[in-house]
Amino acid sequence: MNARAAGLIDADWAAFDPWRPQAVRHRLTEHPLLQPAQLVEFGRRLERAAQLYSFSNDATAAANFNEVGSTHPNHKSAQETLQDISHAKAWMLLRHVQGDPAYRALVDSVLDEVKPQIDHKDPGMCYRAGWIFVSSPHTVTPFHIDRNHGILLQVSGTKTVYVWDPDDATVVTERARDWFHGHRELALVQWKEEFRARAHVFHLQPGMGVYMPLTSPHMVETSDEPSITLSLSYNTHASRRNALLHVVRDRLRGLGIGLPPVGQRPLFDAWMHAGARTADDLRRSTRRWFGRSTRSDGVPYASDD
Repeated sequence: MNARAAGLIDADWAAFDPWRPQAVRHRLTEHPLLQPAQLVEFGRRLERAAQLYSFSNDATAAANFNEVGSTHPNHKSAQETLQDISHAKAWMLLRHVQGDPAYRALVDSVLDEVKPQIDHKDPGMCYRAGWIFVSSPHTVTPFHIDRNHGILLQVSGTKTVYVWDPDDATVVTERARDWFHGHRELALVQWKEEFRARAHVFHLQPGMGVYMPLTSPHMVETSDEPSITLSLSYNTHASRRNALLHVVRDRLRGLGIGLPPVGQRPLFDAWMHAGARTADDLRRSTRRWFGRSTRSDGVPYASDD
């Protein structure tokens, strides 16, 4: 492992490819902010701020991740769920923990450490966010994709993480990725049991983790014990570029214009990205001129989205 011996994260940085999943190790299992009693209190605060997402563990891999909270609701409060997670039969996400000063310091302590290594191959880290997943035994995180690079760190319990390459069009089509970025919807990201054979499979124990690129499809299954997992997400110049190209493709699809997959024709991608950035900058300037708020995925920390 090419990482500092006393650091929080160990990874083979020489082999690091920002567009391929990779195993990591960490030293956060005993961190006081990640212990069950602390998470109960933090969960209560986030519940009041509407910063929780939860569902019952009768959800399957095929559930729509954006809708599973309503299709498979967990009717227990944050305190009831987190205090008795072993028997709650539930999955709970503590969202955007970087909004709390103490947890932001935790997020930064990890990402500040790995940023120099990541910058060698994937510069421009921004839009940092932290997420804490607390799951009952035998709970499935439905198959889905995300809008950021992420580092998943197992704190307690064990789980199996299935991750697919971000360009595996058999598992998630280019049209589905375009739609996801353009509409922020997972309607076209659909699970099939035969996908398991194509996955990178990571059996995570405390102290282990996995790096997952932007739009790498993934699905998670916990084992016989409750699980606590910290996830750290971020954008880079390349991930923002990739996402914007998918948005443009989605818009043009709506006009009946077909384009080659992102990455297939680099010169065409560069031309299309330059045009899209110019249009986006003009749109933001216009909104600011009229006193309207703008949202950017290039700011230091993620917003509530």
